[in-house]
Parts: sequence; C-alpha cells; structure tokens
Amino acid sequence: MPDDSDSSVETAFERINAAAPRGWRVELIEGDIYVTPPANGEHEEFVSELSAQAYERRRDRRLRNYTGIGLNVPGASETGHVVPDMVIAPKGTFDDNEEWHEPAGVILVAEVTSTSTAERDREKKIHGYARAGIPVYLLIDREAGEVTVYSDPSGDDYTKAPKRKLGLAVPLPAPLGFELDTAEF
Repeated sequence: MPDDSDSSVETAFERINAAAPRGWRVELIEGDIYVTPPANGEHEEFVSELSAQAYERRRDRRLRNYTGIGLNVPGASETGHVVPDMVIAPKGTFDDNEEWHEPAGVILVAEVTSTSTAERDREKKIHGYARAGIPVYLLIDREAGEVTVYSDPSGDDYTKAPKRKLGLAVPLPAPLGFELDTAEF
C-alpha cells in the first residue's frame, strides 16, 4: 500500500505530465520528477544509428524498435515512469492505448546521455530497469565517450556491466546476439 507521499508524488507527476509541451519528457525516477526538453540533433543521430543497426543486425525478426514508449518500472515510490530513448521488444508488446506500459517482454532499453540527463541515465535508471527484470540496459554515454552494456539483472542492479570506448564494436548479449558498431556514432 503506497503511503501519502507516494500518492502526492504520483499526483504531481500526472499534473506535470499532462501540462508538459509536446516533445518534452516527464519521468518519475526513484521518487523524483524530471522534465526534459526535446533532444538535440546529435542525440537523435545516435538513437537513429542505434535503431538502424539493431534492426539490420538482429536475427529475430519478430522484435521491433520503439522510441517514445513510456514504461512503468519499480522505483523508490510505488512505481516509476520512464521514457527510454529506445526499447526493443516483440512486435505487439505495446499494442494498446496506454501511455505507460508494463515492461514484461522488453528485451533491451537504451539511453543516450545528454548533459541534462547523464547523471540519472548512469545511476538512477539502472535500479528501475534491473528491478523490472529488463535483460539488457544499453547506456551510450556521449560525455564519457563510452558504452556500457548492463545485463543479468539481479535485485536493484545488473551483475554484468562491461564498458567499451565509443568507436569500438560492442557485443550485445543474448537474446540480441549481435555487435553494435559504435564507430558509426
């Protein structure tokens, strides 16, 4: 049963989300509300390249790439609401009219850092994604010039988190099983 603070944060989140201008992201992460303006062009180039490679290189054609999908993830409050830069999940996973979706079936979430989002992408989002049991969290950290592939979720964290410098090939674990060529970013 959520306490009153959980309820008031959720209510505030719903109000801010409803009032946000089109293209802005409103997320509830570990009990905190974040409002992020639309991404810049370089950020979107990274997401576009990731999406193209994920489509071209993966073997399972039943999987789809999704952008702008809201996910419910367990958080410090009753729930969290996040909008990853990209999600890979089976076709039809989000075939409804809901704004926020349960993460069951999601295979990968990807975040591309921006100056305004880097800290929460590197630290806070990991916990919700791990708690949700999402098999792979791909963090493309533009500021640090590296890619981290978090896998094997356990509790509040992932047990594996190999890092590679941007520009190198980055192997993605099963069920994806392909290499991401970050020299293209």
